[in-house]
Amino acid sequence: MSYEVRSLNEECGVFGIWGHPDASRVTYFGLHSLQHRGQEGAGIVSNSEGKLLGHRDLGLLSEVFKDDRQLEQLTGHAAIGHVRYATAGNGSVDNIQPFLFKFYDGQIALAHNGNLTNAKSLRNELEKDGAIFHSNSDTEILMHLIRRSHQPSFLERLKEALNAVKGGFAYLMLTEDSMVAALDPNGFRPLSIGQMVNGAYVVASETCALEVVGAEFIRDVNPGEIIVIDEDGLTVEHFTEDTQHAICSMEYVYFARPDSNIAGVNVHSARKRMGKILAIESPVEADMVVGVPNSSLSAASGYAEESGIPYEIGLVKNQYVARTFIQPTQELREQGVRMKLSAVRGVVAGKRVIMVDDSIVRGTTSRRIVNLLKEAGAKEVHVRIASPPLRYPCFYGIDIQTRKELIAANHSVEEICECIEADSLAFLSEEGLIEGVGLQFDAPYSGLCMAYFNGDYPTPLYDYEEQYQASLKEKISFF
Repeated sequence: MSYEVRSLNEECGVFGIWGHPDASRVTYFGLHSLQHRGQEGAGIVSNSEGKLLGHRDLGLLSEVFKDDRQLEQLTGHAAIGHVRYATAGNGSVDNIQPFLFKFYDGQIALAHNGNLTNAKSLRNELEKDGAIFHSNSDTEILMHLIRRSHQPSFLERLKEALNAVKGGFAYLMLTEDSMVAALDPNGFRPLSIGQMVNGAYVVASETCALEVVGAEFIRDVNPGEIIVIDEDGLTVEHFTEDTQHAICSMEYVYFARPDSNIAGVNVHSARKRMGKILAIESPVEADMVVGVPNSSLSAASGYAEESGIPYEIGLVKNQYVARTFIQPTQELREQGVRMKLSAVRGVVAGKRVIMVDDSIVRGTTSRRIVNLLKEAGAKEVHVRIASPPLRYPCFYGIDIQTRKELIAANHSVEEICECIEADSLAFLSEEGLIEGVGLQFDAPYSGLCMAYFNGDYPTPLYDYEEQYQASLKEKISFF
């Protein structure tokens, strides 16, 4: 992820396994590979002969599970885990997942990646009906809907609940006798299934987690599907047939790890193609191409390859500095960037540099990186962004819910260029992004959600509609 985006919160990561004697430890390794998807909190719930055991807390995975004792207590052949950013709900430990519910007739653990667009309305209705919430996360809503359903079986109650919630969701549940995964009708968030040599089934937000634990990819969870895994194997159910792919384009731009595949498309390859198309769309004379570590490196290599301009390591990331996104002020965030990122003076001094990044959100961090390069002696800095301008909020699991955070919402490319003090600035076109990802679904934008760039939301916004319309009237200035 670029430093610019790290000043915002993104979605979460889920991992689950069924049929392994050391399930909680495998889940730990799987979650570790998904740590980039959530660094605010983590948790694991295991199934020990029908009894669910859990541990969760604030912090990185390694902080939550400081020693072997926590994992050793989570015994059993199945487990689910979660790493979190606060897309809905505050940073309280009460909101850390998986949630573990203990009822008179059984136990259920629940983890969620995404954001419900009708959460406020549903919560109000449930509270009027007597529901008591123990968190302010929208994840808890699904369990209340399940418990209030009068359908005869858990699966039918789950289907009814999934048809009531709207927005982006990838759910992973652990019951006393099964592990269940479910994906929203648009497939906003990735969710993949693998199988280990011993037959254990694995479900994860990204395929990189499957590879880390030695699982072979079997299939993706498709929009509108429920996957039930139990002692009888894997069963595919549907809670709706009204589906249409709208995979979050930001997954390909910067959220997912480059070694992951989403809907059959390798993320690194997609980013490299985006960089090549960007070079064709927005060429410029320069001496070298430099990528902003880490998620922009693939696009930068593509730009260099297509343009014939040498790729150089002109920016170096310090891997051992505290995270910058949690800093409360912009001044402290910029200080964090200075600590995290350095320009290589011996490489860029006296050179015309093309700086490739994946996105611009506020613009302030981009300006700081441009200044880092110029302070190191770069003669010119031409900024090329491997995605279109971010102009609209996201309501499906990325914490960009106001246009106030987006410099491109009310400013032209020329004005942004002036703000970040670059010698030139260009963005990848929407068509270039779609072509670069290369999905082939029979759906708008070939199966991508492009709402962040053009305001074309694949679903009604429900509770967010009034907020969204009000944001369109805001006059935003970053100067």
